[in-house]
Amino acid sequence: MVTPALQICDLHCVRGGRRVFDGLSLDIPEGRLLRVSGANGAGKTSLLRMICGLLLPARGEVLWRGQRIAALREDFHRQLIYLGHAAALKDDLSASENLVAAARLSGLDPGAAEVEAALASTGLRGHAHVPVRNLSQGQRRRVALARLVLGKASALWVLDEPFNALDAAASAWLLQLVSGQVRRGAIVVLTSHDADLSWPDTLPQLELAL
Repeated sequence: MVTPALQICDLHCVRGGRRVFDGLSLDIPEGRLLRVSGANGAGKTSLLRMICGLLLPARGEVLWRGQRIAALREDFHRQLIYLGHAAALKDDLSASENLVAAARLSGLDPGAAEVEAALASTGLRGHAHVPVRNLSQGQRRRVALARLVLGKASALWVLDEPFNALDAAASAWLLQLVSGQVRRGAIVVLTSHDADLSWPDTLPQLELAL
């Protein structure tokens, strides 16, 4: 039997003395989109952070290719791209400088042309050298999402509300990017409040409601 690439095993989440969720288990094979839904406070962000190893569960564990992510450490994080619901950009740096810094944290070293092409693909052609403080909220979000263009070799994307602050064109672009990543055999885990997103019927996906 093939071991699922990502396994969530009996996860329990307690925040501020309150039980958020418990007994959560799920096997996620390669080449799957996992869509996580739930009301505010249901634990969606906590779950994503647990999957990335950024938050310890009260009980249970997360396995990557059959091994505990805590034991894999840097090897796991080299295969992972995590984007939180905040853009997490430095206002004093340009769009390209922010993207290069984020890419290097993931073990990548993109060239200037590659960075500019990634930004252009998000609709930010000509904005590479603009300080992030001068960009709109939607443009800032696109700078963060350009990491995904550079990180297509990553086996796991974990995205917290990636469609926030995006217009219709950018949302369609991101939906296509995520769908392509899943079809290449990666796992994408994401949360989204947008119920109108039209995911392809043929895209292998799972849904988890908290």
